[in-house]
Amino acid sequence: MATSNDLLIKQRSVIEFLAVEGCSAANIHARMKTIYGEMCISDCAVRKWVRIFKGEDPRETILRDRKRLGRPLSASVTAHREKVDCMVRANRGVKQKEIADEVGFLKERVHHIVTTVLGYRKVSARWVQIQFTVEMKAQRKDMCTQLSER
Repeated sequence: MATSNDLLIKQRSVIEFLAVEGCSAANIHARMKTIYGEMCISDCAVRKWVRIFKGEDPRETILRDRKRLGRPLSASVTAHREKVDCMVRANRGVKQKEIADEVGFLKERVHHIVTTVLGYRKVSARWVQIQFTVEMKAQRKDMCTQLSER
């Protein structure tokens, strides 16, 4: 099954072809509605794309969405995640406000990184990983067997 983005690009290609042929936007939408059914884009979107395609050379038309302006999501960059992880590992009692001041993010964004991305939670005012890795489970098993042998 095609993704929604692929379906949009296909529909834009159909709109481009029929617009260059000279069909009206209402006619294009009606024809597409019979083929795509509920997955068809709206009449307003068809009209917008017809206006775009009639004003451009078909060989130079870009069907994919252009990159949007705005600040990139820097909080999801791996380097920032690693820096936050190092801070938490160095001091398990570090506060979110201290991390936010050090890294330069909002406290809410730091909370998202620490809890959702890195998988920590607060237990007795210390950050603890929620799930154990395979190595951690093996270490625990070894420690328990050593203690039981004593």
